[in-house]
Amino acid sequence: MGRITARTRVTRVTVGGATSRREDHLAVEEPLEIRVGGRRLAVTMRTPGHDVDLATGFLVSEGVVSRGDQVAAAIHCGAPGENTYNVLDVGLAAGVPAPDASTERNFTVTSSCGVCGKASIDAVRTRSAYDAGGDAFRLDPARLAGFPDRMRAGQAVFERTGGLHAAALFDGRTGELLVLREDVGRHNAVDKVVGWAAREGLLPLRGTVLQVSGRASFELAQKATMAGIPVLAAVSAPSSLAVEHAAAAGLTLIGFLRGESMVVYAGGERIEEPIGAAVRGTATEAVAG
Repeated sequence: MGRITARTRVTRVTVGGATSRREDHLAVEEPLEIRVGGRRLAVTMRTPGHDVDLATGFLVSEGVVSRGDQVAAAIHCGAPGENTYNVLDVGLAAGVPAPDASTERNFTVTSSCGVCGKASIDAVRTRSAYDAGGDAFRLDPARLAGFPDRMRAGQAVFERTGGLHAAALFDGRTGELLVLREDVGRHNAVDKVVGWAAREGLLPLRGTVLQVSGRASFELAQKATMAGIPVLAAVSAPSSLAVEHAAAAGLTLIGFLRGESMVVYAGGERIEEPIGAAVRGTATEAVAG
């Protein structure tokens, strides 16, 4: 199903030291054209592999489908006589409306931007079929603190290339790692996780934690709520719009999850230990101090 890594010759230069030539591994980045019923919906730059999960998760994120059984088929296709595995045509189940024109992306979705190409500002915000805020489960912060290291230990391609983002889905009650996906695009990694869950019939993902390897952007927060995920945790900072979205949607948003510390930006009521009396100043001050 396509290449995940590629090899290239590089020159390693050390200031004041030796210069050497050696072979290095790169994360592959290739376009994937996602079609629905033969009509192009989007082109995204991704790491090949788990393409059906990626397309399914993308359709969940866009509000086209809300369950895996609403996708009837998915097939790689290409020009007559060839198949590069860079075009995927998705067939929707009977009775599922085709995406409207406002959902179609006007240009390629880069690996750094999952909402690029939206037809309007209003189209960026998508209404979820699930109520993440209605999931009242509570989370042990000691269990949560171990998720980044467990995710990092499972990043086999990152270990070889150093060039991929990761998203991992954990059971918030037991700590079980349910699935982990890597991709050059952080939004693609999340779509691959959500698509896997949809195809397994697990949506909405109540009682789960979505752990991501980088920052928590608005698009990742929205993808979490579209899948009914109640907790999004990141090893880096969230954006202001991600915090606003999380607060409005009832999503618990955690940033700077490193070692035994973390900053809770929204939805702190799901954290088992009381946090209000122990925190002084703003979240930014808590990190800096």
